[in-house]
Amino acid sequence: MSGYCIACQEKPATPRVVVVGLASCFGCQLQITNAEAHLLDVLGQIDVRYWQLTSSDPMPEEFDVAVIEGAVTTEEAEATVRQLRERAGVVITIGACATTAGIPGMAAAGFLERPAQVYAHVPEACGEMIAPRPVQAVIDVDFEVRTCPVDSLDFIDVLQRALYGSNKAVPTRTMCGDCKRNETSCFFGKQQLCLGLVTRAGCGARCVNLGRPCNGCRGLSPDANLPSAREACERYGVPVADFDKALEMFNQVNPALAASE
Repeated sequence: MSGYCIACQEKPATPRVVVVGLASCFGCQLQITNAEAHLLDVLGQIDVRYWQLTSSDPMPEEFDVAVIEGAVTTEEAEATVRQLRERAGVVITIGACATTAGIPGMAAAGFLERPAQVYAHVPEACGEMIAPRPVQAVIDVDFEVRTCPVDSLDFIDVLQRALYGSNKAVPTRTMCGDCKRNETSCFFGKQQLCLGLVTRAGCGARCVNLGRPCNGCRGLSPDANLPSAREACERYGVPVADFDKALEMFNQVNPALAASE
């Protein structure tokens, strides 16, 4: 991420924003609207020129901030994100599909052979498909809002940083430290798989606080030690094969995953 700040640029008083959806369930865009208590305050600070979820109007030629949900899965989508990067001063990706390729990314391995397994002739409506990839694999991204779906307040925080600037550090630590600070019990002690030991922190380990193991939707932490994690699985009686399979849900296209095998 480049750390670009729109506040440092010569832009209109009210930043012009477009919200674009690619291959996803649009759940992260819906999640944005769940910040009812703050939504009007947020919308009052920006000029929403295009929101794919709410209008069929064409995208404008000029805007300042591009918010992108979803993975890149077609040549058309790849061209779209390149155009967004050329026109926008700031690009923000939201959700696992945009930041890690998410659920669409699970099909990345052997992707080019998959359509022929389903269709005798791939429908033209599918377009020119490519192996699913995150937005950052195609263009430079300035800010990310991770998790599946995004947290509404997390999105607002990142949007504020993009609009006004911030020196807030992006965490790279793994989730396990958050669990210890929250004083929650470890699933491995119960011989249950949890991906918190390799997943990027930042959500406050909310799933674990609710009694559910982490499924890794924030993606691999840059500080993750996968060989050590596999040893921990063996030590606690959790099948390593289950650990590796679970990692594929949100990390299939992460080079670090292939490098550790």
